[in-house]
Amino acid sequence: MSQPSLLVLYGSQTGTAQDTAQRIGRQAQRRRLQVNVLPLDHYNVASLISESLVVFVSSTAGQGDPPDNMKNFWKFVFRKSLPVGSLRNLDCSHFSLRHSDSWSTIFTHRFNFVAKKLQKRLLQLGANALLPVGLADDQHDLGADAVIDPWLDAFWEKVFSLYPSMAAVIPLREDEPLPPTYTFHFLDDVSEKTEDRLKIPTEQSVPSQSRPFPARLVSNCRVTDSSHFQDVRHIEFDISGSDIQFSAGDVVMMYPCNAPEDVQQFCELLRLDPGATFSLRATGSTAVPPRLPQPCSVRHLVEKHLDVAAVPRRSFFELLSTFATNEVEKEKLLEFSSAAGQDELHSYCNRPRRSALEVLADFPHTTAELKVDFLLDLFPEIQPRSFSIASSLLAHPQRLQILVAVVRYKTKMYKPRRGLCSNWFASLDPQAQGEVYVPLWVKKGSLKFPKEKDPPVIMVGPGTGLAPFRSAVQERIAEGKHDNVLFFGCRSESKDFFYRSEWEEKMEAGHLTLFTAFSRDQLLWDLIANRSACFYIAGNAKDMPSSVCDALKEVFQQEGGLSSEEAEQMLATMESTGRFQSETWS
Repeated sequence: MSQPSLLVLYGSQTGTAQDTAQRIGRQAQRRRLQVNVLPLDHYNVASLISESLVVFVSSTAGQGDPPDNMKNFWKFVFRKSLPVGSLRNLDCSHFSLRHSDSWSTIFTHRFNFVAKKLQKRLLQLGANALLPVGLADDQHDLGADAVIDPWLDAFWEKVFSLYPSMAAVIPLREDEPLPPTYTFHFLDDVSEKTEDRLKIPTEQSVPSQSRPFPARLVSNCRVTDSSHFQDVRHIEFDISGSDIQFSAGDVVMMYPCNAPEDVQQFCELLRLDPGATFSLRATGSTAVPPRLPQPCSVRHLVEKHLDVAAVPRRSFFELLSTFATNEVEKEKLLEFSSAAGQDELHSYCNRPRRSALEVLADFPHTTAELKVDFLLDLFPEIQPRSFSIASSLLAHPQRLQILVAVVRYKTKMYKPRRGLCSNWFASLDPQAQGEVYVPLWVKKGSLKFPKEKDPPVIMVGPGTGLAPFRSAVQERIAEGKHDNVLFFGCRSESKDFFYRSEWEEKMEAGHLTLFTAFSRDQLLWDLIANRSACFYIAGNAKDMPSSVCDALKEVFQQEGGLSSEEAEQMLATMESTGRFQSETWS
């Protein structure tokens, strides 16, 4: 049997599954296989019947949903019209990653749900699974690598048994750099095209990730007291002329930018002129990233595309090690790249949240050897951030509002750690900077509120988890739905009671019942058991959801007289019928 070509298809929401897919692709290249690595929605799924060897890498987004860049594939492959046996010539394997927040311990059927369901469907269509699905949890102490290393060993062993001719192929050495995905061609006396970047689209099309709408920033106001430890911003955008529509529970998406001081340091470390312009050319079949203009400036590349402020993954050190000529640096980079060195890497990078930019500064000799052509292989693209919309078009026409906590915290690193997007937001000031535009688009969120007027709605939103419920309350009141119960947790009435005057106005009108502590057991039981209320949670995913669920089950037992098992089943039934919903983030 001749050597196979390998297709690696991935669905990734935060970039972790994409990184894993690219790692598999590099391993295939070192084994001198012809390989293609693509997002699932960039692949013509009808061609799957002619493939012989495919690896699927997927993550599970939200509460068991497929990532955005595999949703079209997902819809196609689950068509009932697809004939059984249509994939009988396909050998495949599936690796799945899941961010196991506390929801995974509450509703265990959601853990790696996408991979399990897709694998079952592929088998129904006749595909042959080479291995059981690899199920990884990126919250494991050693990350997904704790599962993927042995899984990959088993995968290649299986491939070698299917294709014995591969045993005669001499693989590339691990320290030998692979060809870059792109090459940079610097241009003289050519300026970057910027005039169309923030132009309001004239054609009628709904803004999307590929065509975001440049919304004018109307206001950016701190809503916590200046003495409060947390800086929380109420941010408003003007979306006039955008054709953007949204409902309560929807989210707005946008790409953040790196801080100017990080852009400057990066260019200094790599001895790059930020004003230089270049065109980018692919060395293989991979398309040039659509968000990069052609020609493009180095400043634009670093500011808006390369995720230099992120904590680097293992793959970063693998590639960096191939450029090392200094023996001390090379030895350390190889250790961080190895399976045995993952605990050491975790201590160096993950625990203190050390950024890729700081790693470059720690390895100056290797950084000096870096070739510009490898920048897009070394640094992942900045991922879009999502925020729950905190307003309703019925209350604020042509406006979109969000509530953002500015992330700043200390680790053992000298400089405080800063969230990329929230601190970028904090730096935007239309009063001082003149008109500021932010390209954005809207997508459906995970929360769905009842269309009917009758069911009461119970909402639990501590901190910025309040955002989607402000949108819901505004929308429901405008629609004449006044059975709204809101539980909002804050530390101080005078420092972080968001939108207090607005809530008081709605309470006086009889349109809202507000509690600042989760302790109304009899009311909760009556609304849920006797009036079929819908229950919603939004906020930090770490401990809050499980704490609320435990409290809710206790209400079922104390007020409803249910056993522990019956309370557990009641909550599970509410979740499966859509009466219990959540939107959480880490």
